[in-house]
Amino acid sequence: MIVGKLLSTLFNCYMVVIMKNFRFLAGIALAVSLACAPASAQKGAPLSAQKVLWLGDSITQAGDFVTLVEYYLNKQYTSSHFDFVSIGLASETISCGSEKDHPFPRPCLSERLGRALNAVHPQTVVACYGMNDGIYHPQSPERMAAFQKGIQNLITAVRASNARLILLTPPPFDRVAINTTRDEHAADFSYMAPYEKYDDVLTDYAAWEKTQAAVDVTVVDLHTPINAYLTKARATDPKFSFTKDGIHPDLAGHLLMARTLLKDLKVNVPQAPLNDEVARIQSDPLYVLVKAHREKRSQGWLDYVGYTRDKTVKKDTVDSVEKSVYEMQMQVDLMRNAK
Repeated sequence: MIVGKLLSTLFNCYMVVIMKNFRFLAGIALAVSLACAPASAQKGAPLSAQKVLWLGDSITQAGDFVTLVEYYLNKQYTSSHFDFVSIGLASETISCGSEKDHPFPRPCLSERLGRALNAVHPQTVVACYGMNDGIYHPQSPERMAAFQKGIQNLITAVRASNARLILLTPPPFDRVAINTTRDEHAADFSYMAPYEKYDDVLTDYAAWEKTQAAVDVTVVDLHTPINAYLTKARATDPKFSFTKDGIHPDLAGHLLMARTLLKDLKVNVPQAPLNDEVARIQSDPLYVLVKAHREKRSQGWLDYVGYTRDKTVKKDTVDSVEKSVYEMQMQVDLMRNAK
């Protein structure tokens, strides 16, 4: 009787020790898996397993190049997670300037940057400014200094938030596309009547931005390769352009922007002729879904962070949007993993 109770007690103690050790080892395994999985995903898939905040003007608000980057990453890295919050804002500058003929003072990134960083908590910020920053005038030391100050303030703010920054130089201004440009002797300039050599201003901006590369700042030059593409295309078609207003690229132009960024990120994407690839992409249900997801989330977060553009917009919550796009993301995950 006594021996039986003793054996029972010993067995219970043994099982307690086993279970405690099991839970301990299981906890270690879980911790290791959680720590290692994002790292391995990040190593294989650029911009994965992290929040990525996209900032910019109307080109980024249109957002087709953001959608295309997200589409190609989802297509190629089917087991990775991509978490993009893209809140480009039409008319915005980083230099806080505005031309006289603009219908309202242009919004400036500095007004909402702090709120965006605090709300999104990104690990990476992608920013594309410059197109509006020269306010379509000839170059001036004052406007150049204002652009440089704006970029440097962005670098400082992103660095203070412990995120890394990817700076995109502005795409070109294309004078071939419009007939309302003015020469340097004109009394004034605006987005509706820009300086005829305004792309020289953007070339200056791009050249200076490339000097800002650092350990935590990557500069991807969109301006130079897009201009090179235009030059080559015009050898056979002098009127070729990606834009109807000199400013906003069409989908083929956005595709070239996306390809340029993805090349810098070491992502291989199809190099078919742009228009052929645009047609293929638009017929892909995955692209259609990624686009709808990106656009819905962008609008929700843009309003939640808040901005002033003629009038002030600020929503109290983004919860309903996040619930909706979560459901859309589940559809994306099913679609990209379908055999």
